[in-house]
Amino acid sequence: MPPYQVVLAKTDWGSLQTAFGSGADLPEVLTRLLEPDPRVQVTALWELGELVGHQNTIYEATGPAVMYVTGILTHPAAMTRRPYRDTPIRATLLGWLASTLHDASDEIVARNAEYVPGFLARGSTVTAFRDLRPMLYGAVAPFLQDSHEEVLEAAAIAALLLAEHPALAGHRAHLAVHARRVLDTSGHDPNRRVAWRALEAWGHHPPGPEPLSEKAEDQGPHSDGRGDLEPPF
Repeated sequence: MPPYQVVLAKTDWGSLQTAFGSGADLPEVLTRLLEPDPRVQVTALWELGELVGHQNTIYEATGPAVMYVTGILTHPAAMTRRPYRDTPIRATLLGWLASTLHDASDEIVARNAEYVPGFLARGSTVTAFRDLRPMLYGAVAPFLQDSHEEVLEAAAIAALLLAEHPALAGHRAHLAVHARRVLDTSGHDPNRRVAWRALEAWGHHPPGPEPLSEKAEDQGPHSDGRGDLEPPF
């Protein structure tokens, strides 16, 4: 992984497509992820998602944006606590990463390729994004040992999606342990579905029926939005 500062400085953001035109505004949005105020951080992440992940689509700017977010997982700002809950922003960043990876997962890509000729052609935006997975895995894997439950679960879901890449097949036996843990402990059915499908795809015979088997195409991994910036009722 290149350092996040290099990704920010060396990427020609203005030349990259987002959901709403060029990515010229992305450096300012990405920089706000390092603000000490968690409200600013979460709002910036929501804005980022709108720009590079609107309607569950992979854009030209999605790859560099994901590289930046992955690169700041070890930054002190990632340990800022979210308001009204004892959760580090790192969990939110990993949840966003997992949600974005799901939009380019084997399941989603296979479905889209049926209807869009050339969807996975060499050099396509989606193919280029999927080629980043081995590099991203190295930055996510350390958090599979995190002491915070929400960070650990978000890292596990991201890692399971990344390990769909053939170059990461050697990690799947170890990740199967994390997948079973998610199935046993998670309260988020979309996350449990990712874990269940990974075990099935890798020949590990997941227990019970597939979570969210009905209308599953609308269900991605759990990713926090801005809703819990407000006090609970």
